[in-house]
Amino acid sequence: MDSKLKMSVLFICLIVLVLATGSNGGGISIYWGQNGNEGTLAETCATGNYEYVNIAFLATFGSGRTPMMNLAGHCDPYSNGCTGLSSDIKSCQAKGVKVILSLGGGAGSYSLASSDDARQVATYLWNNFLGGTSSSRPLGPAVLDGIDFDIEGGTDEHWDDLAKYLSGYSKKGKKVYLTAAPQCPFPDASVGNALKTGLFDYVWVQFYNNPPCQYSSADIASLEDAWKQWTSDIPTTKIFLGLPASPDAAGSGFIPVNDLTSKVLPAIKNSSKYGGVMLWSKYYDDQSGYSSSIKSHV
Repeated sequence: MDSKLKMSVLFICLIVLVLATGSNGGGISIYWGQNGNEGTLAETCATGNYEYVNIAFLATFGSGRTPMMNLAGHCDPYSNGCTGLSSDIKSCQAKGVKVILSLGGGAGSYSLASSDDARQVATYLWNNFLGGTSSSRPLGPAVLDGIDFDIEGGTDEHWDDLAKYLSGYSKKGKKVYLTAAPQCPFPDASVGNALKTGLFDYVWVQFYNNPPCQYSSADIASLEDAWKQWTSDIPTTKIFLGLPASPDAAGSGFIPVNDLTSKVLPAIKNSSKYGGVMLWSKYYDDQSGYSSSIKSHV
């Protein structure tokens, strides 16, 4: 084979490789922490299925409340019983998995009373979960990769301030990733204003429990329209399709594996902002094997 032909073959191989990786460049984000029967955090990361794990939730904070985690059956934060998770967090990070603390949830007690309140919450998060120091770090000394805004209640006020204050800590060394889990109706009622700041790295939009914009077997157009609005109107690095990992994980919006891989993903993956799929949650994923079924298609 002459050198020109060799170069041509190499070039073609390179193009094929670039196209393959470019069209299949998504990752899976998972929520962990709300069911004691979903395995440990270290086991979650050891599956190799996830690139992001959201520890759910810091459910109480803001407006003078004492911040408190709720990790269901995993450990008791009231007795300082969750500090052992530090070694799990480090083992996840050693595998390249980003570990993020999720704020809020559907049943928490949280709100921000003012910009100053947002600053105080940001300081607390920095000192207790990120790169700062505190004598009472709930998850031990491990430094988390970022903060997730799963704000589903209260008002939409001052979440933009919290994002700005948290983002400022990135200047102190390790980057603080900011993520959010808005509902698919646009704009999101809680974090819509915060997302306009352009400070969020990853936005996993909940395309479930929201019939106007979620997938139904008869209609992909509603989901596609919502996806286009999110990807065109929100300044962020990547947007993820948030889904239930099994039919039991949400009231509505579950997408069967075949529908996801043959209809939905091909319709949204051409967006430059496509980041992958977010699943609720590890417990339901264990029951269904959903992430293993879709991983090679994401």
